[in-house]
Amino acid sequence: MRSWLPTSLNGYLLLGLGIMAVPLLIVIFQATIQMHRLTAFSQQLVLESVERTRLSQSMYEEIASLERAARLYRVLGDSSVLASFLSHAEQLDTTLRVLRGQIQPPEILQAIDDLAASQLRIRRAVNPAEGAVARAPLPDFSILTDQAGEIAARINQRIETERASLESRTDRARKELYWQAALLVPVFAFAILAVTLGLGRPLRRIDRAIGELGRGNFAHAIAVSGPVDVERLGRQLEWLRNRLLELAHERNRFLRHMSHELKTPLANIREGTELLMDGAVGELGTGQREVTSILQENGIKLQRMIENLLSFSAWQSNSLGLDPSEFRIRPLVKQVLENQQLTLVSQRVRLDVQIEDVDLYADRGKLRLILENLLSNAIKYTPRGGAIHVRARRQASELVLEVADTGAGIPKQDRAQIFDAFYTGRSPGGHVKGTGIGLSVVYEFVNVHQGTIEIIDGEFPGAHFRIQMPLKAQPPTSPPTADESGQRAHAA
Repeated sequence: MRSWLPTSLNGYLLLGLGIMAVPLLIVIFQATIQMHRLTAFSQQLVLESVERTRLSQSMYEEIASLERAARLYRVLGDSSVLASFLSHAEQLDTTLRVLRGQIQPPEILQAIDDLAASQLRIRRAVNPAEGAVARAPLPDFSILTDQAGEIAARINQRIETERASLESRTDRARKELYWQAALLVPVFAFAILAVTLGLGRPLRRIDRAIGELGRGNFAHAIAVSGPVDVERLGRQLEWLRNRLLELAHERNRFLRHMSHELKTPLANIREGTELLMDGAVGELGTGQREVTSILQENGIKLQRMIENLLSFSAWQSNSLGLDPSEFRIRPLVKQVLENQQLTLVSQRVRLDVQIEDVDLYADRGKLRLILENLLSNAIKYTPRGGAIHVRARRQASELVLEVADTGAGIPKQDRAQIFDAFYTGRSPGGHVKGTGIGLSVVYEFVNVHQGTIEIIDGEFPGAHFRIQMPLKAQPPTSPPTADESGQRAHAA
């Protein structure tokens, strides 16, 4: 099928325009010819009808003048009146000759010949030079009138027949144009389909690929088939994807190396601070102990941040692929809840668990971390005596996992960045500030499972996260980077 298709984008455009333009031009050309023919025929019909009507009227007038001149000549016997009679007779002959030249049907020609013969007999009966008797009765001119009426009736009938023929030809031409226009519809549909298949599909692939690159998702290789220039653009996007993936790996390596490099001097600082606090170099005064306590507290905080960086880097490295296996969701949720049991009891948080025992083919370790981080986030923002809701159910070929709390919820202004790495949003209550890693890891692990995560409003007063992911995960063809913080979860 590719043998006859163009190889360039311009070729596809020219093909589509040609498929649509050529039939349209043919129809327009045929319509122009039809309109020209119909116009010429109608003009001819109008001119002939006017001329025949004029000749018919002239024929009546000449017959009436001929009869008046004959009667006047019989009364006066004046030669000038006879000359007028003969002149009208000649004019009637001329009119009949003109009609004979314009009329084709034999029945009208016969009627004209009959009228010419009757007119000749009357002229001979009136003109002394042609043997007319002086006191002979005047001929009956009504014969000429009747014959002229018959000719006029036949001419009118002929005009009506030609008018009906014009109307028939017009209707036929209109129907032909309608059918030709109807035939253009599948031609245009074929042209649109050809252009859509030839250009629309690769352009949609390029659009999706650019969207994934913009969101930082480098999981899928970019392969575009189509015109050569579109394929060239696809190869350039694939090169860009590989380059961005290399940069993401280099960033992760830099993050790990710097974190390790910072741990050693920080450990020395913490050890020295603790020696000062223990009085190893002498008893400290109140002010000195306060300053040393600040140093110790910030040292612990800085060490925790470095450990978070290391954990985040490890999670990123772990998110570069899937290790899927078959397992059931209920035992996994039970294990995660048991690990958080002490924290739940100490915070006096009530659990509402509704788990369908769904069979999954996914990365068990990543799904466990998803649950742990969502549950940890819910515990962190749920007030004492509150409730946490955990649900899991099957919906068609997807797993729907929900974790919600009764805390203050996520402010609208934080939702666009809540899944960004190291974004530390604050709840409206202001009593807890996160490290900005947990939800970012949740988002990355959901994404690598080809799933989505949403923030739902209206059902619970606090934060409500809903995850939808396939029951059977498909490992990516190439490892994605974990930094997809540019993509945002959408609120329902």
